[in-house]
Amino acid sequence: MPLKIIQGDITNIHADAIVNAANTSLMGGGGVDGAIHRAAGPQLGEECYHLGGCETGQAKITKGYNLPAKYVIHTVGPVWYGGRHQEEKMLARCYQNSLELAWQYHVESIAFPLISTGAFGYPTEKAIRTAISVIGDFLLDHDMTVFLVIYNRKDSVISEKLFSFIARYIDERFVYEYAAPITYGEELYQLDKQGTAGKYLPATEAMAPMEKGKRSLDEVVQHLDETFSQMLLRLIDEKNMTDTATYKKANIDRKLFSKIRNDIHYKPSKPTVLAFAIALRLNLDETKDLLLRAGFALSNSSKFDIIVQYFMENNNYNIFEINEALFAFDQNLLGQ
Repeated sequence: MPLKIIQGDITNIHADAIVNAANTSLMGGGGVDGAIHRAAGPQLGEECYHLGGCETGQAKITKGYNLPAKYVIHTVGPVWYGGRHQEEKMLARCYQNSLELAWQYHVESIAFPLISTGAFGYPTEKAIRTAISVIGDFLLDHDMTVFLVIYNRKDSVISEKLFSFIARYIDERFVYEYAAPITYGEELYQLDKQGTAGKYLPATEAMAPMEKGKRSLDEVVQHLDETFSQMLLRLIDEKNMTDTATYKKANIDRKLFSKIRNDIHYKPSKPTVLAFAIALRLNLDETKDLLLRAGFALSNSSKFDIIVQYFMENNNYNIFEINEALFAFDQNLLGQ
């Protein structure tokens, strides 16, 4: 998976390079900067001393010393002044210049913190949006694994407004796995796991939150015997996509895509199937068919499934933004 959003301590990440959210002196400080210097040992500070500092938005590279990473890429993020002083542009430069420097050093995997979100005060939800936008664009043209490391999952990674929209969407559609639906007229009365009374939901919402992209019976029957691999490759052709564009937009590793292409009976994971559905901008019926070929189905007892459907329903097929939301709701990410 080229871009992975994970929770953890960046000093423990096993990658070719990690990125340090440094200050202009490069001599260490608080937060991530101080933690990286402490974990790397005094030799890191000695090498940084000879670099002559670093300007905001730029990036410089050193050895990793006692860190699991071979390299540390130091970049200086902007201080947040309400967004009125080109903070977003400067933050984007941090990610872009760090990625380009890593590419020059033949780095295959790199881990970023959320630059500027600590003492520099950059709002987390805005910072992660910039990070994902720049990294996502870079990965369309480069093969590299990128980790975006969130230290504390409680940090807000999506806007409160979007979080509330998705939470309400889940609440309206979520059905407990062991619930016993009972139909009364035109409504569905849902009991929870303990058998206590739940709430009324319109039957159309509870049972069929999305009904788009209906096809004829002939279209369904024509490809009935396809395997997952066969259907995926056919859809790529029908959507006029290239293999490379497809697996990159799906946030899928090239090697995994090669396995799928070369094995007609390949059995993918559910997040992999849905990642391809997003990359190909499939409608709900096409998505259900693709899942069926891999032995899966969409379920209203799965928050993961409901969140993906939310973005499909709102015509948002940006896999990185979907993964932001999945991470915020503590779900598996697409492509993994």
